[in-house]
Amino acid sequence: MSEPRKTPLYDLHVELGGKMVDFAGWMMPVNYTAGVAAEHKHCREKAALFDVSHMGQVELRGENVAEQLESLCPSSFTPLVEGKARYTFFTNPEGGIMDDLIVANAGDHFFVVVNASMRDQDINHMRGLDIEVKELSRALIAVQGPAAEAIMAAHAPIAAELKFMQTALADIGGVEVRISRLGYTGEDGYEISIPEESVVEITRLLLEHPDLEPAGLGARDSLRLEAGLCLYGNDIDNDTSPVEANLTWAMQKKRREEGGFPGDKRILRELSEGPIRKLVGIKPEGRAPARRGVEVASVAGNIIGSITSGGFGPTFEGPISMGYVTTEFAEPGTSVNLIIRGKPRPATIIKLPFVAQNYKR
Repeated sequence: MSEPRKTPLYDLHVELGGKMVDFAGWMMPVNYTAGVAAEHKHCREKAALFDVSHMGQVELRGENVAEQLESLCPSSFTPLVEGKARYTFFTNPEGGIMDDLIVANAGDHFFVVVNASMRDQDINHMRGLDIEVKELSRALIAVQGPAAEAIMAAHAPIAAELKFMQTALADIGGVEVRISRLGYTGEDGYEISIPEESVVEITRLLLEHPDLEPAGLGARDSLRLEAGLCLYGNDIDNDTSPVEANLTWAMQKKRREEGGFPGDKRILRELSEGPIRKLVGIKPEGRAPARRGVEVASVAGNIIGSITSGGFGPTFEGPISMGYVTTEFAEPGTSVNLIIRGKPRPATIIKLPFVAQNYKR
């Protein structure tokens, strides 16, 4: 086993009191001295800064990049105008999700961000196309929360002009960066791609703002769970279809009707006939969380699914979970039982998200 890698912000995390853990082969802060709940609350009320430099950043160049990407993904990229980004996923021949990713039209190239745990797979997958695939040595930070616009616009005025899922180049402290208005918390915010040699300086500059505090993986997970956002490897994987995961909104109409991507036979069938199971929100009764792997049973005692993500929602002020149940039990308001340590615990199917998303559209 190789040693975990360190992002360019590793020493700054330690300086700021970050509790470092191995995550997807990278040493990352799970939280700082304030703790997960405080970091979560600060992001919801003001703004939090996350290091997401472990994610893979890729530049795609060549003829017909959009059309070639459409051969791997069930989304449309040919109509994607310059400065716009799109959430999508790679599908396998069986209609499962290989990974989810962000694709942006950067003008003379496409800019892609992939998950840390799947970066080698994803980059090799794109290298099967007849285009230039260049992995970038850049850092990536996220500034998320209602104060994010004011914080970013103080250094890069164009940030205030961007709408959700738009991207642009900007100058911060004399350094060219790429700012994209998106994120993984359900809050308004940005991801900023920065040359590695400049990220410490820019991060320190941003943290001078009184409304911005650093946050770690713990708060990032509780925030995305409240926002009903899927985590690859938990809520979506190679066996899960986009239809089961309620991700058909990321498949544009033409792709849903015509196919032409890996696994289209299964996905188009499920679009027409409905899937056997669906991703749902689950609210356990009481205060104890129900986590990944817990079985979900009908009130009659039959196993109907399982939890894929679960924990305590600080803003929701209670335990929350996501998981898959057979479609007949997926209606919000349905009573179910969670089998915890062999005993049934009551819970209710509820509509996602647990906490409303606050994107600037």
